[in-house]
Amino acid sequence: MRRLLLPLVVLVLVLSGCSDDEPPAFSGTTLERPYQAPDVALTDTDGQPYSLAADTDKRLTLVFFGYSHCPDICQQVMGALAGAMNRLDDEDREQVDVVFVTTDPARDTPAALRSYLDRLDPSFIGLSGDIETIVEAGKPLAVYVSNGKELPSGGYDLGGHSTQVIGLDSDDEAPVYWDQETSQAEFAADIHTLLAKED
Repeated sequence: MRRLLLPLVVLVLVLSGCSDDEPPAFSGTTLERPYQAPDVALTDTDGQPYSLAADTDKRLTLVFFGYSHCPDICQQVMGALAGAMNRLDDEDREQVDVVFVTTDPARDTPAALRSYLDRLDPSFIGLSGDIETIVEAGKPLAVYVSNGKELPSGGYDLGGHSTQVIGLDSDDEAPVYWDQETSQAEFAADIHTLLAKED
């Protein structure tokens, strides 16, 4: 299968380097050597198996690893993604999935995860699994996941986690990612750029 997004990513690299005086045409970071989507068996909130390699069928899948009890960064990133999806027209939106992989499976039960995501966007996909499997899923995408430890207070120390949003294409490669500071407007503009068909 021909890579649908790769020519556009190359075009973005060229445009973003045109002038130091102009704002960048693309907010994400493109990778010369794309990450490979892991074929690791996670589980969605309906209890069905889900692989980031085998089950990401849209032209673009945005993947974020985080947890529902996160007090700041996860809320910021997921809120930006929800806002970005609302900015897309119907044609673009149909070609994009957003996947949230919990890094706190002990507390993010399927019901809790579904409730969290429904407040953002009911179309968002939630994934979980045992912590070792989640760590394994993150490695090929350069996503750090900590094996959290319960604190005497009853809370959890997750030791931090990566905050980038990974963009997977339909060839199970990740040629682009965004950082936690990306706004909903920037996400929406980049998504449209990546999906735009060549004339």
